[in-house]
Amino acid sequence: MPVHNLQILPKVSDSWTYLYVEHAIIEQDDKAIAILNKEGKTPVPCATLSLLMLGPGISITHQAIKTLAENGCMVAWVGEEGVRFYAVGMGETRSAANILRQAAMHSDPDLRLRIVRRMYEMRFPEKLDPGLTIKQIRGKEGARVRDTYARWSRETGVKWDGRFYKQNDWRRTEPINRAISAANSCLYGIVHAAIVAAGYSPALGFIHTGKMLSFVYDVADLYKTDIAIPAAFRCTAAGESRLESRVRHLCRDLIREQRMLERIVDDLHRIFDISTLDQRESELFDRYYARPGNLWDPEEGEVAGGINYSEEEVS
Repeated sequence: MPVHNLQILPKVSDSWTYLYVEHAIIEQDDKAIAILNKEGKTPVPCATLSLLMLGPGISITHQAIKTLAENGCMVAWVGEEGVRFYAVGMGETRSAANILRQAAMHSDPDLRLRIVRRMYEMRFPEKLDPGLTIKQIRGKEGARVRDTYARWSRETGVKWDGRFYKQNDWRRTEPINRAISAANSCLYGIVHAAIVAAGYSPALGFIHTGKMLSFVYDVADLYKTDIAIPAAFRCTAAGESRLESRVRHLCRDLIREQRMLERIVDDLHRIFDISTLDQRESELFDRYYARPGNLWDPEEGEVAGGINYSEEEVS
């Protein structure tokens, strides 16, 4: 649908705005772009836009993509209402500060442990005892998720025997487990989009590891009890007809109602907040941190770019 008042565009965070568009044509309009559909033409000043999300039914011209790239606006191809993340195209080079911060904290065991504890703490309403080990916290997390499954089973009347499914025999999997898998897929898509939009890497996981989407799984676990599990149980209770489709639609509605893109990016900034680091951790972080545009040097750490460092004069 066209957006008639860009002042009401939702804020992903204080410095990131996004626009979701579906079933429309997007073309270049002077030095900006325009959205055309049956309701008319809506100009979009893409220089003030950080992320354009292209949903189903979009046709976009080469010149529009070129204009978006020249204005530094990232373009993401997504599913309906931003659910499912398919591909992304970057505009002009932006600050790498967030991904550098993520890499710095991922690379040091002490900083990584701090992030792991912080991400677990975000899942509980009460403050965790600082003396708990990670193994003990994982035990509490397992109990929290089991209690959530049991509660939704009681509330909906859907039988729950545990999380079991076979990818090679999908149709013989219990409906509730198929529904949970479909809901998780939607949640992973929106989390992936938010991570990329905020300038972080989906691969540098802290709790999960070894996959290109490890950090997506880390962050998605913060919201499964709010989005995926309720949607799966509610849709399964309503019957098996078009189950996965109904789950995706309900997830879409919950994601929109709970303003998940804004929430996820705000939580990412909380996860990587460095204001609580002690002096040793801050010094360690500073050694990793580099300003985008400089060059890495094995002896000096980093040196300014754009300088001829050869010993011989180049004619």
